[in-house]
Amino acid sequence: MKIENTDELRLLLECARGGSLTAASKVMDITPAAASAMLKKLEARLGLRLVERSTRALRLTQAGEQLREHGQRALELLDEGLALALEADPVAAAAAGGGRGAAGEVRLRGRIRVSASSDLTRQQLLPLFDSFLAQHPAVELHLSVSDSLLDIYKDEVDLALRYGQLADSGLVARRLVELRRMAVASPAYLERHGRPAHPSELAGHECLTFRMRNRHEREWRFHARGPLGEAAAGPALRVAVRGTRSTDDGAIAHQWALQGLGVSYKSELDVRLSLARGALVDLFPDWLGDPLPLQAVMPSQRFLPQRVRALVDHLAQGLAAG
Repeated sequence: MKIENTDELRLLLECARGGSLTAASKVMDITPAAASAMLKKLEARLGLRLVERSTRALRLTQAGEQLREHGQRALELLDEGLALALEADPVAAAAAGGGRGAAGEVRLRGRIRVSASSDLTRQQLLPLFDSFLAQHPAVELHLSVSDSLLDIYKDEVDLALRYGQLADSGLVARRLVELRRMAVASPAYLERHGRPAHPSELAGHECLTFRMRNRHEREWRFHARGPLGEAAAGPALRVAVRGTRSTDDGAIAHQWALQGLGVSYKSELDVRLSLARGALVDLFPDWLGDPLPLQAVMPSQRFLPQRVRALVDHLAQGLAAG
């Protein structure tokens, strides 16, 4: 059993996108009858039913969905490999309108589908995306911004930027930067309510809490800072918090804190700019919040396109530079 040509894979992908053989045939510039024959031939050769047909629509079977997921990435890698091979030949590259970038670097091409949390994107990532695309103008960025965790396979994500530990052992992660959470509030809030001298006093303050995966975070943890700035040995201080505002969007929690509506427990990366301009205050410099590393999560290291590797390197360098 094998795929005889890339047109078969492309047809399956276009069927999934358009929901019908007619739509797929238009994209591929063939007749609906030719598209139907090609699909039936592929199913017969593989011994698999790839689509469910009805009078109004077409949808992929489980086997078809599996083939589509891997076929999409295979075609993208093939396209990238052909582009790199073309650009390795200066004569062929010039004839095709290609070429090399500065200092002889091969141009990166293709689409990168990125998922990232809202506050992280707005506070830190957008300038890094801009600089990467300026360096690689043949790359397309498709950005999904949400604090909800997407299914990296089902949603066809090439790169997800997420805080915390990697839960799915089937994925590949690269730790971009080590971070911790911190309790922050605006000067206006502290003027009205007073500044807590110890994390335990947060129990009496208006705290902006976060919800993720239907879990409401009602406990914040702190670790005493050691002489070298590290977390001192011993159990964490656990503080039960409460407030009238909660959200599943990190950017909203950040905005509420800036408005003086409460205390927020945020990644230091998300609030770095607000702290630098004095819009927010680190309430407990002698304490460290829970570790919250930023991870670049990818479906597979083995078949990772060069453009995705380059973007991960770019983000790591930019975030480390601060």
